Amino acid sequence: MKKLSARRRHPLAAVVVLLFALAATGGLYTAFAPASKAKAEDTAQSLTIEEGRKLYLVGCASCHGTGGQGTTDGPSLVGVGAAAVDFQVGTGRMPAQQPGAQIPRKKVIYNQAEIDQLAAYIASLGAGPNVPTANQYSPEGADAAKGGELFRTNCAQCHNFTGKGGALTHGKFAPNLTGVSNKHIYEAMQTGPQNMPSFPDTLLTEKNKKDIIAYLDAVNGDETTTPGGMDLGGLGPVTEGLFAWIFGLGALVAVAVWVAARTAKAKKS
Repeated sequence: MKKLSARRRHPLAAVVVLLFALAATGGLYTAFAPASKAKAEDTAQSLTIEEGRKLYLVGCASCHGTGGQGTTDGPSLVGVGAAAVDFQVGTGRMPAQQPGAQIPRKKVIYNQAEIDQLAAYIASLGAGPNVPTANQYSPEGADAAKGGELFRTNCAQCHNFTGKGGALTHGKFAPNLTGVSNKHIYEAMQTGPQNMPSFPDTLLTEKNKKDIIAYLDAVNGDETTTPGGMDLGGLGPVTEGLFAWIFGLGALVAVAVWVAARTAKAKKS
């Protein structure tokens, strides 16, 4: 009886052993799984940056330098951020065909995966604006009326009050914003491409940028109507004044000629 009593276990012994086993398993997972996941993510990011560097050396280094430091043919890219690359390359402005006062939009030569790789490499050179998320540039829930006020205050002097673009000095111009994706408009405000000033969140908040995008969607969208009739390209009073001078004065001249002809005919008769 004594021998059997010595071998008898406490009723909670099995529970304690189970808890120790679970703790050991959880500890091993905590020690190894997150580290492995983080290591895998770091490896993937390093590969993305390396692929971006290869693309950069082929398509960008001749103007911007082998390390992005800039040359006489192109500015430094250190600190411009991934958003600037996504905008410039994603709209076909870069790589540029040749240096100039204004680099126009053209056909995109890289696919989105390659653009992401280039952006990752440039971002690794120095901190800068990140590529915005879909939620950041979505106009859903934004205030288009407020966006109109902000656009007329900050953008209309170059882009025209409906975003149709306009001429600047020394061969520069503000491009037409019709048909430009919401993401690229947001990135342009973030980074200030070429002759455009940048509008960081300290000047225009994320909500402000969404409001401006909502306004541009409202005035240039596929379902936008023009209650006043012919909008003359939406270029404002200059175009409307020119229209008035050409057709208005033309009509007056035509009436004057008709009256003179009628008067001369009446005198002869």
